[in-house]
Amino acid sequence: MKKTISGIRGIFGEDLNLKDILEFSNNFSILIKSGKCVVGKDTRPSGQMVKEVTSATLMKNGIDVLNLETVPTPVVFRESRKYGAGIVISSSHNPLEWNGMKFIIEGRGINEQELPEILQHQEITQTNIGVESDISSSYIEDAKKIIGNIENNPEIVVDIGGGAAKGFAPELLREIGCKVQILNEDLAGCTRGPDPTSDNLSDLITSSDKKDIGFAFDLDGDRLVVVRKGKKQTPDVTLGLGVAKSLELGYKKFVLSIDTSVSIEKYIKERGGTVQRSKVGEANVIDLMLKNNAQAGGEGSSGGFILPEFNYCREGILSSGLIASMLGTAEFNDILNHMESFHQIRDKTEIDSEFHDKVIDEIKSEFSKDYSETIAMDGVKGIIDEDSWVLIRKSNTEDIIRVSAESNNEEKCNEIVKNTIEMVNKSYEKIR
Repeated sequence: MKKTISGIRGIFGEDLNLKDILEFSNNFSILIKSGKCVVGKDTRPSGQMVKEVTSATLMKNGIDVLNLETVPTPVVFRESRKYGAGIVISSSHNPLEWNGMKFIIEGRGINEQELPEILQHQEITQTNIGVESDISSSYIEDAKKIIGNIENNPEIVVDIGGGAAKGFAPELLREIGCKVQILNEDLAGCTRGPDPTSDNLSDLITSSDKKDIGFAFDLDGDRLVVVRKGKKQTPDVTLGLGVAKSLELGYKKFVLSIDTSVSIEKYIKERGGTVQRSKVGEANVIDLMLKNNAQAGGEGSSGGFILPEFNYCREGILSSGLIASMLGTAEFNDILNHMESFHQIRDKTEIDSEFHDKVIDEIKSEFSKDYSETIAMDGVKGIIDEDSWVLIRKSNTEDIIRVSAESNNEEKCNEIVKNTIEMVNKSYEKIR
C-alpha cells in the first residue's frame, strides 16, 4: 500500500481492504471543519463498494455526504471548494485491480502535516448522524467561462480510456464549439490501459491522424496526453500548451516541478514570466503555488497543467478545452516548435531502498565535480549547460532510483542517461 500526500493506493482485497477504507475515512473526519464532504469515484470495479463504506463512515461521524457518483477527480476538487472537503475514490492511473483515496481540504490536496492525522487512529465522539444527498456539478459551465467559445469548430478525437472523463470531456469540448469523436467510452471492451502516458494509444493515433488533435485521459480524468499528426506527444507538451495559453491570458507567475522540461521554463522567461521550481509531485507543486501566489504551472512528467484560480489539482478536462481553443493559432505552433528541439528521457535502475540515500549522496558529490550547478531539492539535479540537465531521485514505493535527463541534442541526452545509470550502479556496488 502507498500512503502519501497524493493519496492512499493499494491492490484492493490484498494490501488495501474495506477495514483500511473505514479507518482512513474515520480519521479524515477529524480534518473536516465544514461538516460536509463531497465524494466521487472513478470507474474501477471496486469503486462503488469503497464509496459506500467511505460515505457510511463519514455519516457515522456526523459528516453530511454530498454524492457526485462517477466523476473525474478535477470535478470533486472543484466542488470541494464550495463545501470544504472531498474524497475521490480512485487510484488514478494504476491498474484496474488497484483502488485508493485522495483527500481534499478546502479545494486542495492534503499536506505533509495533515497526512499523519489520516494514518493514525482517531477516537471520535459524535452524537449526530450525517445525511447523504446527491448533487450535480457546475464544472462544465464554470470551465466554459474560462475557455470561451471556439469559432473554427476543430475536429477532435477523445479517448476516454473507459474512465470518469466520460460525460465531461466530450461535453465540454462540444459546448465550446468542437466536433468530437469518442473512443473507449466504457471500461468494457476498452482497448488500452488506464495510463495514457505509458500506453501507445494506437487507436487514437489512427483515428486522429486526419483530425485537428487527439486527447487521451487516464481513469480519473486528471491526466491528459495529446496526439497530433499521428504522433503521441510527451506529457511535457500537455503542460507546455497549458502554459502557452496562460501566457496568452496574461499570467506571468509560474511554478514547475524540478523534472519539468527546461524548454517550458525558457518559453516562459522569453515572454516576460517568472518560474519557481518545486519538488516532484502534484501536491508539492500546488503547495509552492499557494505560498507564492503563482498563477499557473504544473508537473511535466504527469502531463499535469494546474490553474489555481480554477482548481488546485492537475486539470486534464479543463486543459483539453484550453488546448482546443489554441488550435490554428500562432501560440499553438510556437510552443510545439519550441519544445520539439528538446529531448527528454525518463528511466530507472533497480537499487535496494535501504541504499537509496547513500547512493544519492555519492552521486551528489560526483555531480558537484562534473557539473556547473547541483540542486538537492529533490534527489540531486545536475545542470550540465543551459539546455541540458540530469536528475536522480529515489522512489518512495519501489526499489528503484529514477533517472531523468534533457538536452537539445538527442544523442547527448541518451549519453547523459546511460552514463548516469552506470554511475548510480557503480556507486551501489561500492557501498553495499
